[in-house]
Amino acid sequence: MLNDASVVVVVPACQEEEHVGRVIATMPSFVDHIVVVDDGSTDRTSEVALGVADPRVELVRHPRRRGVGAAIASGYRAGVARTERPSDVLCVMAGDGQMDPADLEAVARPIVRGEAEYVKGDRFGYPGVRRSMGLPRWIGGQIFSRLTSLAIGQPVSDSQCGYTALSRAAAIALDLDEMWPGFGYPNDLLGLLAAAGMRVVEVPVKPVYGTETSKLRMRHLPPIFYLIGRAAVRRRRNVT
Repeated sequence: MLNDASVVVVVPACQEEEHVGRVIATMPSFVDHIVVVDDGSTDRTSEVALGVADPRVELVRHPRRRGVGAAIASGYRAGVARTERPSDVLCVMAGDGQMDPADLEAVARPIVRGEAEYVKGDRFGYPGVRRSMGLPRWIGGQIFSRLTSLAIGQPVSDSQCGYTALSRAAAIALDLDEMWPGFGYPNDLLGLLAAAGMRVVEVPVKPVYGTETSKLRMRHLPPIFYLIGRAAVRRRRNVT
């Protein structure tokens, strides 16, 4: 717990048998509950997650792949069921090990303190990120972040970062069924939050790149641009 607030971490995982065990094993002690969502994996992702033998782990398994956004939505629903207070925190740490567990407290604290409904990790605020991230990924992240900022009407430095925290109250207020199920869900969720007038803050986080492989492909880019446009339409409707 953090300041008497329960902390749930949602771990979306697809084909992550090599990494998900380490993600669970390095989870900070203040985390009360870990929801691993196996999104239709055909490898040993579920077995490895349960094999860590951490009593905090709950496994949610999609029988077929539905997408990372759908996996996170399933994790949020499980987290809501495990918590009670509006300020309880539902964090997201991917199953590929690209998120430093040492940053989790900083990501969760603005929710606990009542300073925001949603917290985004900001990889671009970390020193030397351009070298560790690689230039193509850095350029893409910059473009999407600027377009998303324009669409939602507030600055976002790293729209695509999946290291996040959401208040339980916000999870209940949002229509999770409306959230985009695949890649692009970060842009869509930011649009939903902006349309609802919820506060979003960012904190610097350290990106971790090792043996994991990015699942982002060129075919995912058109939906992301579409979702950024949809976010702009949502905001205009809310303003008018």
